[in-house]
Amino acid sequence: MSGYDNKQYICSLDLGFDQIRGKWKAVILCHLDEGPKRFLALQRMTGSISQKMLNESLREMESDGLINKVVFPETPPRVEYSLTEKGAKLVPALKIIESWAKEYYPNADVKSK
Repeated sequence: MSGYDNKQYICSLDLGFDQIRGKWKAVILCHLDEGPKRFLALQRMTGSISQKMLNESLREMESDGLINKVVFPETPPRVEYSLTEKGAKLVPALKIIESWAKEYYPNADVKSK
């Protein structure tokens, strides 16, 4: 077992998956790979995510250094989210998993990005 940030992990893979654990984090990262997005745009793209869950996921990913949050000094305030270099390096791995799912589950009734 190894530790990081006051958590115990079985291996490095466990640590890596902890960064994207949950239903929405990987999906959000893939959408941000297309460019910066505002909160409502991300909520629309993810479909059934609640505002609370989106906020929580974004906060956790920002804290983990995977995304940037930029608040523009406007009225009303405008907030945009984008990938950090660290977050962008995760996207190719997520795309491989996406390709694998398309290959081995071609008849699955899922939306394509």
